[in-house]
Amino acid sequence: MSYVIISMHDRSSVVRALEFYSGIGGLHLALKRSKVPGIIVKAFDWDPNAAKVYDANYGPSLATKKDILELSAPLLASYCADFWILSPACQPYTVLNPNAQGILDPRAKSFLHLVRNVLPELVEMGAHPTHFLVENVGGFEGSTTRQIVISQLHSLGYTTAEFLLTPLQFGIPNSRLRYYLLAKTAPFIFPTCVQPAKTYRCIPQYNEHDYETLSSWIDPRMNLDTELNDVHATEIRHYLDDEDGSPSSPHLHAVSDRVLEKWGRLFDIVLPSTKRTCCFTRGYTQLVERAGSIIQMNTELDTGKTFDSFLAAQAAGQQDAVSILRPLLLRYFTPSELLRIFHFNPPLHPKKIQSSLLSTISSTAIGAKRDESNDDESSHSNFEFVWPEGISNKTKYRLIGNSVNVRVVTELINFLYEDWEPGLTIARKNP
Repeated sequence: MSYVIISMHDRSSVVRALEFYSGIGGLHLALKRSKVPGIIVKAFDWDPNAAKVYDANYGPSLATKKDILELSAPLLASYCADFWILSPACQPYTVLNPNAQGILDPRAKSFLHLVRNVLPELVEMGAHPTHFLVENVGGFEGSTTRQIVISQLHSLGYTTAEFLLTPLQFGIPNSRLRYYLLAKTAPFIFPTCVQPAKTYRCIPQYNEHDYETLSSWIDPRMNLDTELNDVHATEIRHYLDDEDGSPSSPHLHAVSDRVLEKWGRLFDIVLPSTKRTCCFTRGYTQLVERAGSIIQMNTELDTGKTFDSFLAAQAAGQQDAVSILRPLLLRYFTPSELLRIFHFNPPLHPKKIQSSLLSTISSTAIGAKRDESNDDESSHSNFEFVWPEGISNKTKYRLIGNSVNVRVVTELINFLYEDWEPGLTIARKNP
């Protein structure tokens, strides 16, 4: 087998990316906010509502409603893409689904089609991407699908790096553990400290002349001697909407009496001063357990004591016992607040928290080699995520719950492309 050295499709100054399972464009926005001069040339997703939202934020006709199982190597080769970013369905692998079937789930087929069928053909054509980023749920790292993907990438000449990361590590008050796979092909390589058989809990840090991996990040909630407010993250209040009117008036997103009466004791309840929230899923507001936190706006009342009083009154058969809970002012996070937590939009008061975020990010092994002056997301662009007309709140929650944390993916893209330089050439197979 012989190779020729050619330029990267004569696109030496711009990275061209394809986005698969694009949803509402979290991966697109992460690339936009990264230090990489890149553009999305095409996005693919089957959900028409997701495509509608994508078009409203990134331009019409960029997202295509397409079954990824139908994508072919010649079609994808026509886009001359250097970078594939993918967020395939997590339902086959999530621990929240007791019936998860992994590789046997029909929703796993399209990702395997890209890796098993399309990618080898692109390699034969000399039109394969040089870089990959895959995002999925924590749990994917133990799947058969992951084993197949890693084996296939290695057989095609890619080197890989795997991570389990949560936004809490980046100063963001949200626990959302996700698996990330990075891959690149020669002449691009990962630092020597990154071993392909290991899954890392932090991003290697550039230290003077080389990279090093720091000790794995440990969730402070696992330390019984650590208070939750000792977590190095921003208080939730900075991500909340500015509310008008009386704080005692019913909120548009208030938890209903019916839900509180039956399921209220099962909610994860946080205060504006709290520095963490549970993972928000696509079932937020539709499910109670493990779907995401709700917030208590009345901070003067003790949550536990109030619920104890409610449960005692309920056990005694007191009518309207739920009225005991109403003063807590329990409500769901709004879609706009979740967009801030997922870092589609910046916090309302970014200047107040910028210094704490920067110190937190520095301590969690983000590559110090890059320009820290770009860490304030408001400096990247004037982009503000919007919802087009006709998207219901239920659909908004579902689409956000299916998306990614933009900040985390941005930092991974920066790390993936640390050794990239405009004009760097790549070995392509000689046909």
